[in-house]
Amino acid sequence: MDGTVLEVRVEGPVAYLAFNRPEKRNAVNDRLIAALSAYFSDIPAGIKVVVLSGKGGHFSAGLDLSEQVQREPQEVMRHSRNWHAVMNLIQFGGVPVVAAMSGAVMGGGLEIAAACHVRVTEEGTMFRMPEGQRGIFVGGGATVRLGAIIGADRLTEMMLTGRTYDAEDGLRLGLAHYLTPKGEGLARAGELARQVAQNSATVNYLIIQSIARISRMSAEDGLYAESLAAALSQTGADAEEGLKAFLEKRKPNFA
Repeated sequence: MDGTVLEVRVEGPVAYLAFNRPEKRNAVNDRLIAALSAYFSDIPAGIKVVVLSGKGGHFSAGLDLSEQVQREPQEVMRHSRNWHAVMNLIQFGGVPVVAAMSGAVMGGGLEIAAACHVRVTEEGTMFRMPEGQRGIFVGGGATVRLGAIIGADRLTEMMLTGRTYDAEDGLRLGLAHYLTPKGEGLARAGELARQVAQNSATVNYLIIQSIARISRMSAEDGLYAESLAAALSQTGADAEEGLKAFLEKRKPNFA
């Protein structure tokens, strides 16, 4: 993993990953995607939650277009499919990911944020999908993940017009779950990460793996999958500790 483009630090069960291309407003190049792929393909033992942010005041201004100019159609297809694979690693890697968003959250940056499970934004954040004004179509999963959050109709308008949503709009639309004053987003994301880390790792895993998939199933198939997840969650040491803690009126201590 290239530490110059993705800064990593660990505090107990929480890993803090930061895009480290501040001179480019953390535009995502191939090296950064490779670094994300390497980390989420082999999350270190003991890490229960990941916090993802950007250095220099911006989460990410999107795809680094300087690398895209000379690509042939097949290369673009392979590049897009690689992004899809990495976004899947983030969303379905089994460890909750909290996005701490600030400044520019645009294009590919917003596609990365949409793959995260909890999203915190600061005042002054700008959400935009500018690909339509660049003569290109999205390729990092926006039509699926971002469309699921704000709806296909709103995503269509957003891409056609290059509309910018501010932090308050983002909270209202579901692009963010929490809104903080400027400069406080990372601290709030850390608080939430530590809170989530106290959950049963088994239940966190089932939440991540199940809910997004169930939402795309028929009602009957979804209910069946829910029952399977419930059955898996209610056996083993975590379930025993959770029920015992409830009866003893204390907080559970999951291993």
